[in-house]
Amino acid sequence: MGLRSFIHQLTAPKSSGSVPKGSFKLVLVINHDLKMGKGKIAAQAGHASVSATLKMGVNKPNLLDAWLKSGQKKVCLKTTQDELLELEKHAVKLGIQTVRVNDAGKTQIPSGSLTVIAFGPGQDDELEQLTGHLKLL
Repeated sequence: MGLRSFIHQLTAPKSSGSVPKGSFKLVLVINHDLKMGKGKIAAQAGHASVSATLKMGVNKPNLLDAWLKSGQKKVCLKTTQDELLELEKHAVKLGIQTVRVNDAGKTQIPSGSLTVIAFGPGQDDELEQLTGHLKLL
């Protein structure tokens, strides 16, 4: 059994119903105002990815299953904190899962700083409408 299968078994309840068709991704939007180093960004993106996966396993296991089976595509984008917060509000209205990551403040940035928000996993077209205008990290 691979690591992905093991984690999926731990996090996702048994699927009930059909698995959605289409292409799926997880979008990680980094708060570029903080000027974090590459390692810090990688760590924060990792926190967001894991948290979004666990949350989706509880709330929408069929969607998680579809994302896992489609290759777990992830996209990292960047924007300002103000736009990041606006995107989060819009995502909530659209029913897209969001996960915020705030830093503990032990290294580069102040405690409580919003570092990244994960959007999804969700269908590509829905997430593209929300975040398609942002630049790649």
